[in-house]
Amino acid sequence: MNIYESSENYLETILILRNRLGPVRSIDIVNELDFSKPSVSVAMKKLRENGYVHMDGDGYITLTDSGREIAETMYERHTLLADCLIALGVDEKTAVEDACRMEHVISRQTFEKIRERVERNEKQARTN
Repeated sequence: MNIYESSENYLETILILRNRLGPVRSIDIVNELDFSKPSVSVAMKKLRENGYVHMDGDGYITLTDSGREIAETMYERHTLLADCLIALGVDEKTAVEDACRMEHVISRQTFEKIRERVERNEKQARTN
């Protein structure tokens, strides 16, 4: 996945909004991210051109398979990293902000090792 961080954030936001609201339009993204309408419009055009989203005639945005894959990867990274930071004692607001930055730069290998450790710890906690 060779994609810009801002595109990853847009795709993740579309996934989150879809899960929360159902059908997503550009105005939902504007409201969620507090970005300008023109900025979101330009981003959606680029995401469409690169095959990450589809917009129907009514302006509803859906993720393509490749867009969904990126969005789900970012969302998984974000939630796992935020949960880890909170478990370490970082306040929730800071943990969420830090996880948002970390999710884009962490290598796949490092993330997999963190996930494996978390899963191992959870398994141990259930058996004790």
